[in-house]
Amino acid sequence: MGRPQLWLIKKLLGIVVSVWSNKKWVILTIMVAVTTWAITWGYSQIWMELPDINKIYQPPSLTSKITDRNGKVLYKYYQGQNRSWIKYDQIPDLLIKASLAIEDKEFFSHRGVSFKGTVNAFWDNLRQRKGKTMRGGSTITQQLIKNVFLSPEKSVKRKVKELALALMLERKMSKTEILERYINQVPFGGEIYGAVEAAERYFGKNVSELNLAQIAFLAGLPASPTTYGVSSDYVMAKARQKTVLEEMRQAKMINEIDYQEAVREDLKILSQKPQISAPHFVFYVKDYLASNFGINNLATSGVTVKTSLDLEVQEKAQMMVAEEIELVRKLNINNGAALVIDVKSGDILAMVGSKDYFAPDIDGKYNVVTALRQPGSSIKPINYLLALKRGRSMNDYIEDTPVTYEIRGQKPYSPKNYNGKFMGKVTIKTALASSLNIPSVKLLAENGVQSMIDLATDMGITTWEDRNRFGLSLALGGGEVKMIDLAQAYSVFANLGDKVAINPVLEIRNYLGEMVYSKTAEKQRVVEPGYSFLINQALSDNNARSPVFGLNSKLVIKGKTVAVKTGTTNNLRDNWCIGWTPNTLVAVWVGNNGNQPMSWVASGVSGATPIWQNIMSEMLRDKSNEEWRVPEGIYRAKACGREDYFVGGQESRIRCIESTPTPSPF
Repeated sequence: MGRPQLWLIKKLLGIVVSVWSNKKWVILTIMVAVTTWAITWGYSQIWMELPDINKIYQPPSLTSKITDRNGKVLYKYYQGQNRSWIKYDQIPDLLIKASLAIEDKEFFSHRGVSFKGTVNAFWDNLRQRKGKTMRGGSTITQQLIKNVFLSPEKSVKRKVKELALALMLERKMSKTEILERYINQVPFGGEIYGAVEAAERYFGKNVSELNLAQIAFLAGLPASPTTYGVSSDYVMAKARQKTVLEEMRQAKMINEIDYQEAVREDLKILSQKPQISAPHFVFYVKDYLASNFGINNLATSGVTVKTSLDLEVQEKAQMMVAEEIELVRKLNINNGAALVIDVKSGDILAMVGSKDYFAPDIDGKYNVVTALRQPGSSIKPINYLLALKRGRSMNDYIEDTPVTYEIRGQKPYSPKNYNGKFMGKVTIKTALASSLNIPSVKLLAENGVQSMIDLATDMGITTWEDRNRFGLSLALGGGEVKMIDLAQAYSVFANLGDKVAINPVLEIRNYLGEMVYSKTAEKQRVVEPGYSFLINQALSDNNARSPVFGLNSKLVIKGKTVAVKTGTTNNLRDNWCIGWTPNTLVAVWVGNNGNQPMSWVASGVSGATPIWQNIMSEMLRDKSNEEWRVPEGIYRAKACGREDYFVGGQESRIRCIESTPTPSPF
């Protein structure tokens, strides 16, 4: 070792001896260094990383509920955390007591951190036998902080952050505010967060309906949902519940009798069955909310949407569609759909988009109610209404005879009747009620295609924007429509000329239960009441439709006045039946999603009509018969030996002819 190195070693030893001779300065120096390091570390690693405590005021991700008109849940939208909010004054007192008893008895006396509780938990855990559950020392405030702001990792750094934030939170919020957020934000197992959804998930009840045994079970879950939840071990769940009850008894929150009864009670936990009711309707409502209210965040916004749907009506209609489609499978009819409307309010009572949303043999998710389909003859009433508006009478005669239209650039158009026969001179009323094709095309030639499009648009048809592609075949259903639009248009007839917009939403409430929207039905006069009445009268006259359908068809609902119109496309791809009373409209379709033709179907006998009759009969069951009032300007008079309804004065111009023999309907 050279001289320079020896010199350096001697120098360093001298410094050490000099410092050691004054120990108090050494200790002070060390203390200052440690304190400086702790402050620097705490500032950079803790304080600088603390989240903004003010974010506690922001509502968490909340579940949105879609319910039927009676409050029955159809579906819940949520994103990861299924949570609904309940205000403090609505939380059951027993749930608050149970939570305090098992989690934090000193909640109302500490300032966010209970050092006594922490020490007691540490001591108890030291004495705990192997295999027993460790006791936590966190206060309810700390648990809220952990669930809202921090990760579940176990480290000194995270614990320090938790303590700091808990102290800060207690300076910002009242105890009741903290408790409200704790009850609403802690996990209760899986995707279930908050007591509201926990009560629904485990017991199928509103949280306010729970008894002591059920509340004790829920209060014990947040400590370890996977350990105490029934999905893992019912024995552990029951043991935890008993512990909660014992703590409540010890704190004199319940008496001995209450304790014993709750301990003996079987919990009867529900099995988890995620489900959706009326799925076509639910997803229709989702789109409706987005387009009409700008609600695009159902999975996080926590709104409750009460819809117009009547789940009981929906389930019956769904069953009737499915049963009939099964019966006609041999006719290559694989799907069906139905829509039920309360015409006075515009409420959708049932929407059956297919025979089964989950059907494996077809695309069951395809919603026929909102899809484009050709209406066939079911579109004819609009054309006949236009003829009335242009001065025609239901008792005017029209020729049901062969005709060919020569249109430049197109093949000659020669419409045919459904049964391939001709009836000669018939009244317009008979032509409409019997759904004759040739008179309908002749009337459209008089009325004008563009005028029919105008009227249909006013009534609710939204799919005929490209007017140039339509010709006289529009009279027989050559223009695609949506079932929901057709129902809107024909509800105008039911309402004697008033258009009441179809609206599936009755009310919307935010996560606090405050009303943000309440439906009001608005009427708009789009058709003269008298003309609407005449269309209804013609389509509810069984004698007028008997030349084609007979007197005992499935269009008849005994003892009830119902206007009804059928329709079948020439290629047998779509078959319809739509009928209405002064209060109710039912529309039904059968066919195939991919437009494959049916092998056979007869309007008024098979296909959509039996389904329609079943649903409408159910809707009118136990109800007295309703008839449309006779509007001002409509009179009952005789013409050609028949008594019928006329626009005042029109009866005098009717030219009578001898009756013509009518052919067999089939």
